[in-house]
This record gives sequence, structure tokens and C-alpha cells, in this order.
Amino acid sequence: MGGKQDRNEAYGKPAKYDPSFRGPIRNRSCTDVICCVLFLLFILGYIVVGIVAWVYGDPRQVLYPRNSTGAYCGVGANKDKPYLLYFNIFSCVLTANVITVAENGLQCPTPQVCVSSCPEDAWTVEVNQLSEKVGEVFYTANRNFCLPGVPWDMPVIQSLQQELCPGFLLPSTPALGRCVPFLNSTPPELPGISSNTSISQGISGLFDILNARDISVKIFEDFAQSWYWILTALGVALVLSLLFILLLRLVAGPLVLVLILGVLGVLAYGIYHCWEEYRVLRDEGASITQLGITTNLSAYRNVQETWLAALIVLAVLEGILLLMLIFLRQRIRIAIALLEEASKAVGHMMSTLFYPLVTFVLLLICIVYWAMTALYLATSGQPQYVLWAPNASLPSCGKVQMNTSCNPMAQPVNSSCPGLRCIFQSYSSTGLVQRSLFNLQIYVVLALFWTVNWVLALGQCVLAGAFASFYWAFQKPQDIPTFPLSSAFIRTLRYHTGSLAFGALILTLVQMARVILEYIDNKLRGSQNPMARCIMCCFKCCLWCLEKFIKFLNRNAYIMIAVYGKNFCVSAKNAFMLLMRNIVRVVVLDKVTDLLLLFGKLLVVGGVGVLSFFFFTGRIQGLGRHFENPALNYYWLPIMVSILGAYVIASGFFSVFGMCVDTLFLCFLEDLERNDGSADRPYYMSKTLLKILSKKNEALPGHKKRKK
Repeated sequence: MGGKQDRNEAYGKPAKYDPSFRGPIRNRSCTDVICCVLFLLFILGYIVVGIVAWVYGDPRQVLYPRNSTGAYCGVGANKDKPYLLYFNIFSCVLTANVITVAENGLQCPTPQVCVSSCPEDAWTVEVNQLSEKVGEVFYTANRNFCLPGVPWDMPVIQSLQQELCPGFLLPSTPALGRCVPFLNSTPPELPGISSNTSISQGISGLFDILNARDISVKIFEDFAQSWYWILTALGVALVLSLLFILLLRLVAGPLVLVLILGVLGVLAYGIYHCWEEYRVLRDEGASITQLGITTNLSAYRNVQETWLAALIVLAVLEGILLLMLIFLRQRIRIAIALLEEASKAVGHMMSTLFYPLVTFVLLLICIVYWAMTALYLATSGQPQYVLWAPNASLPSCGKVQMNTSCNPMAQPVNSSCPGLRCIFQSYSSTGLVQRSLFNLQIYVVLALFWTVNWVLALGQCVLAGAFASFYWAFQKPQDIPTFPLSSAFIRTLRYHTGSLAFGALILTLVQMARVILEYIDNKLRGSQNPMARCIMCCFKCCLWCLEKFIKFLNRNAYIMIAVYGKNFCVSAKNAFMLLMRNIVRVVVLDKVTDLLLLFGKLLVVGGVGVLSFFFFTGRIQGLGRHFENPALNYYWLPIMVSILGAYVIASGFFSVFGMCVDTLFLCFLEDLERNDGSADRPYYMSKTLLKILSKKNEALPGHKKRKK
């Protein structure tokens, strides 16, 4: 007893009895004021950056297409011409990858013109039309696709050589304001006037890419046909998640027992299977000495040593699990009782189940504001145009200085350099905002991580405050506050914004370090040697472990903040010491809870997935005309959406339940240290927990039975 007490005191002294303590402290003061001020100043700077981005940015550069003269399509003089037509859209495929094209605002090295409607029919300039006038071939045939200002009497051959008019048209449809050819369009046979001899290859490659567009149309049609059934599946997931949590108070014990026996059964079957495989290969004489060392990993399945090693590992795991069940059975009973108590707490405070909606809305605001600010910052510079020609290496283009700035409103006309044009290059980097653009983008990304982590911390602290008020209510439910969730929300915002910002900042710095490390690894991946890759992998692994530990520590620190109202460092220290004094209980409860919540997620997601599969594939008959499965192009699409939505809903509900279990567990440990079960110092725990402790003497040193 004395030795155990000495070991516990190495992690701090147990909490002392306080007759005035009745749950979450109401008379508290603001904590981590300096960090609160820094956080508010940071948010103020974030707002200023957003205003500066809004003033200098122009998202039209991304949202609206530009023609070759730099004018927007669908705006101003081109109000009646909302679509952009590429003379040779295949040059986008032949000269750059998709990412490069997207970064340049979907600009390609080909003339572009604003049009009122996209071409509906395929058309190609005939050989006998090359000597005719532009007006006869284009204007009189209602093909108004030439650049503005091309004279009526210009020969067609000259307009094509100078790329003033398109040499072919394809049936197209608008996509993001651009005319994109149909999937089933037939590649035209072009006359030999174009210097680009790989055009046919580009057309074939682009048609393969456009298959994704045809699929997207079918996906949209499937959503239009099945959206209400998807919502029904999500409603079923919500009901199943709610029922699972509320019924845990009745079935937590048997369910945990079944899950543990299931794990034991799976391990036992694995041992049996490995023994059978080992016995067969042993009789055949297949040994690793005959195989030797090989990179073909599947070959090791045919040697007896592989199955013997697997048998030993599974047998060791089975033995460890059995020993844990024997020696930790009472702690498992305590964990089950806490799960039942958490189910009761959620049942008394049903509003907590829907608090994740508040968190979702706040996260959505953070992400949308960041996305809009980043978009405006990225478009804060003025577009820069330079001279370009498809064949700048021709002798006739030698006198032209390529890549020099030019005016897109006055396109050059130079017959000695075919195809010379003034095209978009990039956005200018001059000006205070543009010179600081990279730093501002870093600031915005840091703000995204910090605000998102703060919102998540707010949700954890608010839920902890609500569930702590349930545990420390001596007479349940009579002593539970009237509005525990709203009271905890107001209390957290009023007093502990700085503490939440402090914890969120620590986590943010680690996450930013991980992002920087991933960026460096991605940039240097091609030039790294095996040793450098190993070191980089170790650094990434260490940061991942550090992030997981900080999340665990922050979560418990927020619980202590919600209960006692102390600053972040003190709360984190007290939570860590309290957990270390009860490390065995922590491990048992954590694993039992993880096993139970995993089963709950599998139950909800699997149930919705199976139901969706049988419904959307038409295997459920006799439901009536109003419940027939819709005709779909891809029946797996609504099934996958239903499964994903069910997982999100189940995760939201079970995250609340997990926070409830963690809060009640810390309160339970504090209750054991503060009180001894006597009439003067009674426990606040449930009768089930009290009965387990009184019967098996599981309390801490100094525990006394409650007087009858």
C-alpha cells in the first residue's frame, strides 16, 4: 500500500477533499489572458488581410474566362458573349499538363474569342475555301468565331496562318464558361496549313480526357434521381446511431462481452488456420532454406516458417488477452459501468448529440472565409501579357523579341512571324501586396489551422462542461442544471477563449511543421538517397506521434478547464498527472471504448450499406410503386454516398459519446481521490460503480465503505 502510494505521488499528490466543491466551478476568472489577446489580434489581422485581398483581388480572373485581348467574357462589352472558344483547344493538352493550365486561369497558347453560343456542328475549312474571303466563309455562314476586327475581305488562308480565325469547329457545350467538345465528336481532317503536325494525336488524347465529363453528367443525373432516397438512408443512420448510444445503458455489458469473445474467437481461428497450414507444409518439407531470400513476398506463403511465426504471434496475443481478462476483469467492469453512465448522461442531455452541428457550421465558416481570402489574394495582381509564337525558332521570327510585354488590346500583325500573338503569362508581382503575397498566404494558412483547432477545442470544452455537471450532480437528474450545454458554452467563451487558443496554437505549430516537412519531402523526393528518405520518414513519424500526443493531452486539459476553470498549463499538468496515477484504468477504458465505438460504427455503416445495396439494386420487392428503386447509370454511387454519409453521422454522434466517457472518467478518478464514500464525504458516482468498488475494494488507498 505504501509503495503504491509513493509511486502515485511521483505523479503529483491526489486531490484533497473540498466540502465546497459541487462540480464545474462557477466563480471563475479569465485564463490565459495574454494568449486571448494575441488570438484576438491575430483574428483582427486575419480580417484585415481579408479586406486587403478583397480590395486588391479580382476573382473574375478565375471565375470568368478571358479572351485573347484580355477582356472578360459575359461582362461589360461582352455581356452577350458569356462563353470562351479556343481556336485549338488541343494545344492545352499538347503543351502543358492540367495543373499548369489551371494555375494560369485555364489559359492556353492559342487564340481565344468570346462567343454568344458554342458551336453545335462539326466544321472544317475546305481546301477550295482557302482562296475565298473571310466574310464569305465565316460571316455569311453565321460563323462569328473570328477575333474582333478581322476584315471581311481578308483571304481565309491568311487568317488561318495568322490565327485570326479557327481552322475547324467541334460541337461543344459550355463548361466553366469554356466551350468543351462533346465526347462523341469525330476528329476533323484538317488541311495541311497548321504547323502543329501532332494535332490528331492531341484530339484523340483530349477525347479520352473528356470521358470524365460524360461520367460527371451521368453522376449528376443519378443524384437527381436518388437524392431523396440518400436522405432517407442518412435518416436511418441518424436513428441507428441514436438508438445505439441510448441502448448502451442496457446492453453495454453483454455487448462488450460478446465483442471480447469475438476477438478471442478470431484469434483462436487464426491460430488453428496457421497450424493447419504449417502442418501441411511441414509434411511436404517446404522450408525457407530451399526458398532462400527473394523479393517476391507471396513466395513466403509456401514455406512452413512463415506460418509458424504467425502462429506464435497469434498465440502470444491470445495469451496476453486472456491474462488481461483474468487480472483486469474488475477494471473492465468499471469501464463498462462508465459506458452505461455515459449513455445515461447523453439520454438526460439530448441536446449534446446535436452540438456537432454547431461545430460543423463554425468549421464551414472558417474554411469558406479562408478559401475566399486565398482566392482574392491569388488574383490580387494585374495580368501580364507577353509576345508568343507557336514556332518562335523560325528564321522569320528571329527579329521579334519573344516574352516581352505587350498590349493584348492591340494584337500584333506581323506576316513575317506566323502566329505571333500577345498572350497571358502570369499575374504581376509588383506592389506591396503582391511582393508580400507569399507571406500573406502563409499567414492565411496559419490562420486556417489555428481557427479550425480552436473551434474543435471549443466543442470539446463545452461538451466536457455539460457532462461534468451531470456527474457532479449528487441527486440525478434533480441536481442537473436546467441548461447545462448553453451554460457551458457561455462559460467557455467568457472565461477560457485564451486557454483554448493556447492549446490550439501548440497543435497548430506541430501541424504546420508536418505540412512543411511534407512539402520538402515532395520537392526533394526525386533527388533523395535511401538514407535521406529514411531520415525524412523518421522525422515525419515523430511529428505524427507528437501530434497524436498533443491532441490527447489537449482533450483532457480541456476537461479540467471545464471543471476547475484553471489555465491551460495547470489543467494539462493536472490531467496528465491524474491519468498517470491511474494508467491501468486509462488503458483498459480507452481500449474497451474504442472497441465498442468501432463496433457501433460498423453496425451503423454496415446496416445502412446493406440496406442501400438491396434497395438500389432492386433486390427488395413488394414495396409498392412509390418505393421502387430509381433507374440509375451507376447504382454504386448512391450506395457509396449513403455509406460515407452514415459514417460521418455515426462519427459525429460517437464523438459526443466518446467525449462524455472521457469526461466522466476524469470526474470518476477525481471522485475517488476527493471522497471516501463515508456519510461526510460521499461519492458522486452511480450506484453501479459504487457497488463494484465496495464489493471488490477497487478504490484508491484510504477508501472507506459507505456507511449503511
